[in-house]
Amino acid sequence: MLSPTLHSVIPSLTAAQVLGAVDASVIDLRSPREFGEDHLPGAHNVPLFDDVGRVLIGTLYRQTTPDSAFEAARDLARKRIPELVDQIGRIAQWQPRCDPGADFEGLSERGLAQLDQALVAQELAEAPARAVVLHCWRGGLRSRSVAALLRRLGLDRAVCLAQGYKGYRAFVLDEIARWSAPPSVVLRGLTGVGKTLVLRELERVLPESTIDLEQLAGHRSSVLGMVGLEPCTQKTFESRLALRLRQGTGPVTVFEGESRKVGNVLIPASVWNALQAGINFELVAPIERRVQVLMEDYLATRSSREQLREQLPFLEGRMGASDWSGKLTGLLDAGRERELTALLLEHYYDPLYRHSERGRDYALTIDASDPARAAQHVLRAIERMHPAGGRKIAGQPLSNVAGSV
Repeated sequence: MLSPTLHSVIPSLTAAQVLGAVDASVIDLRSPREFGEDHLPGAHNVPLFDDVGRVLIGTLYRQTTPDSAFEAARDLARKRIPELVDQIGRIAQWQPRCDPGADFEGLSERGLAQLDQALVAQELAEAPARAVVLHCWRGGLRSRSVAALLRRLGLDRAVCLAQGYKGYRAFVLDEIARWSAPPSVVLRGLTGVGKTLVLRELERVLPESTIDLEQLAGHRSSVLGMVGLEPCTQKTFESRLALRLRQGTGPVTVFEGESRKVGNVLIPASVWNALQAGINFELVAPIERRVQVLMEDYLATRSSREQLREQLPFLEGRMGASDWSGKLTGLLDAGRERELTALLLEHYYDPLYRHSERGRDYALTIDASDPARAAQHVLRAIERMHPAGGRKIAGQPLSNVAGSV
């Protein structure tokens, strides 16, 4: 048990150090709801309190006293600690050397103020091998006390994330804001031409040459863009985007043309500026091909079909309730999907897109009916406009890669 005068130094790492430590295990002690909103890449959610417990403690802290909130937290944690230590042990491939319950009592019995003073975070110069990084919202008592407990139980690799999730979040925003974009190419074209298919084919043959904003957002950037996908929060989008930027890009980066918002998430300024400054390539395809692409996107599964049906009344309202009410859903229910898709393109998506693209210049127009062949044309055009400076893929010059698509 800790002596009354002993201060425990809890090693901590910055967000940059944690993200750069390839063998670290990140343990997010926040509640499941907090974790679901956003978390560090690869983090494990091992909550000290569930969502209800977190709300209870927060309410007590605000409406009564910090000490009463601490006592409630202590009671909840007492029941949770054995399972929590076991979960962390499985992740870290480690076993405690003694009973965690007894050590927990020894740590927590001194009360809020004394425990807060006793557990002092100190940043390390570098991450230890196989670090077990614990964090809560802002690097407070939740993570420091669990780290202290684990270290007392023999897990010397247990450290804290400096400033917790809040510190990580600040790092992500700064990282995105400071990103310097290389020259960009933007694939544009009417809905259904297969812009995403071409983008992904480019990424397949030339890794790290693209940034797929729709994939990062879990949304196709249209009124029906969530169908069959899982849209994410703004914070998760920015975490995914920062991770993608961290992986690096080539001498030219290819985007798909987007509006400033992809679903409900906003594209950060540094990336939006790269999109706006990019050279535009127009992708085209016959209406039959576009209908087929959209049907494969939106009607691939039964659940996608159900999601689509839920959204169609909204679209009917946007197109004019007096003329369209019930017509789109009726076509879907009757199994007339091709007719439904063609009508949506003709009466909704195409007019909207042409209005948004009015006055835009295109450096090149490419038939996207065959995504692999279209990717070949894109690569060759990029090399003509932006010489790759000797960049090679699997030992081949970029021109050879384009020729083998």
